Amino acid sequence: MDTYRAFLAIIISFIILIGYQYFFVGFDKPPVPVETAAQKTAETEGVKNVTPSVELPKPQPELKAAPPPAVSSRPAKEITVETDLYTAILTENGGAIKSFVLKQHKETNKKDSPGKQLVMTTPEQGLPLKFSWGSLVSQDQFYDADRQEVTFDSNGKALLSMKSSTENGLQIERVYTFDKKHYLVDLVVKVTNTSAGPLQGIAQLYQVSAPLEGSNASSQFLFSGPAAFISGALQEIKSKEFAEGAKTLQGKMDWAGYEGNYFLCAVLPLKDAGAAFTMEGTEALTTTQVAGNLDTLQQGATKEYSYRIFYGPKKLKLLKEIGFNLDKALNFGWFDVIAKPTLWLLNFFHEYFRNYGIAIILVTVLFKAVFWPITQKGMKSMKNMQKLQPKMVKLKEKYKDDPAKMNQEVMNLYKTYKVNPLGGCLPMVLQIPVFFALYKVLLQCIELRHAPFMLWITDLSMPDRLWIGFDLPYLGGIPVLTLLMGASMFFQQKLSPTTADPTQAKIMMFLPVIFTFMFLNFASGLVLYWFVNNLLAILQQYLINRSGKQATA
Repeated sequence: MDTYRAFLAIIISFIILIGYQYFFVGFDKPPVPVETAAQKTAETEGVKNVTPSVELPKPQPELKAAPPPAVSSRPAKEITVETDLYTAILTENGGAIKSFVLKQHKETNKKDSPGKQLVMTTPEQGLPLKFSWGSLVSQDQFYDADRQEVTFDSNGKALLSMKSSTENGLQIERVYTFDKKHYLVDLVVKVTNTSAGPLQGIAQLYQVSAPLEGSNASSQFLFSGPAAFISGALQEIKSKEFAEGAKTLQGKMDWAGYEGNYFLCAVLPLKDAGAAFTMEGTEALTTTQVAGNLDTLQQGATKEYSYRIFYGPKKLKLLKEIGFNLDKALNFGWFDVIAKPTLWLLNFFHEYFRNYGIAIILVTVLFKAVFWPITQKGMKSMKNMQKLQPKMVKLKEKYKDDPAKMNQEVMNLYKTYKVNPLGGCLPMVLQIPVFFALYKVLLQCIELRHAPFMLWITDLSMPDRLWIGFDLPYLGGIPVLTLLMGASMFFQQKLSPTTADPTQAKIMMFLPVIFTFMFLNFASGLVLYWFVNNLLAILQQYLINRSGKQATA
């Protein structure tokens, strides 16, 4: 029992909550090598203004060699697109998106908070969805928009066309298609060769991104940065992997972009528009590029590059409906098979009770009920082990100079009283995957973002604080729920079978204090789960203790 209690309280507590995050979530694994996509053979004879034929296109060196973009004699127009889900502003400078504000998601949980902005960079830093074609079309090309405002037809669709031309004899047309009730935006770029000879280049669509959300203790281990689903695998690339130079992934690309914990800005290349995904910069400012293959345009020929653009929330149901494996962006790691049904349960209970706090409580109760029989067995085993402690102490003292004989007598003691020394460990081991899954769901699901529970808990994705009119040092307000959780852990320890080792007993009683400090800045939804789980464990231990007293009466 001593071994079990030490394992349960120390190893499970720290390695599960801290070690797992470091070694599995935060572990810097290199992306899985992906097979290089088949490259088109370029025609080289008689070709003028040819981009060097390289296997991995690199955006920045080509930009230096690009001709100066078309200069307009008038200021760039900004076109506003208003849908049921977002407000977007596009600019003629590069044909880029200057602003993309979500209407159903706010920056904060305050009533007067503006919608969530997904374009986190300035024009000086760079704007997303600029386009280049090798060294012949600059990503800063000036485009003429065909309208100042877009209007939606009876089907809820709206078009915006932007045109430009270069001194090399290329004509470029960007056609955006907006859907009033969908986050997806279609983008078709048409490149036409009007010169006297063939031209060659690689289509490249850019994004410049900064972190989409702030950080707290709950999210510091969660991934934020460039990501892509290539050749059947999700690739999440940390900034340290491209800190010293551009990094390129190649293969069959479903989508590529930049993700935060709750939101995603992704490009879904269609047909052969996506063969390589390149990223460079820093964690604070990252430039990514979706590049196609090397194309040759003969005189008078036109090539179309089609993309779908998704700027929106990482909501599982929504991402699954879109397809393209976009739902893989909601990455629960090894416990995905348990986490996604758990998320479904949360949303199921929310449909009926309209409160995610209540949904968390009900999911916790449901999981506890499922594991109640095996937990009951484990707790009884611990109780029986406690009864044997005096006998085990005597055996250890009697055979302290003969370890082999001592182990033999201990095993005989187990057989005599029909006690399994591992009986208390097995139920906990079986519950660990479920704990991990629920833990990941409560940290990552956007449903909890700005979701109120009751009283002072107005955002289940943030730490709970009861404001008392002035800021407390370090805390700000009183973490009432976290303190209740710590108190419940202390009471649970008092009810649980005690170890015969005084040192270990003191460590066990000190663990609630450690947990309380650990959870101070964790999301209140996670603290709520832990608190309710403790209450249920206290109830179960109380029933076992009572039945034991009745049996001995």
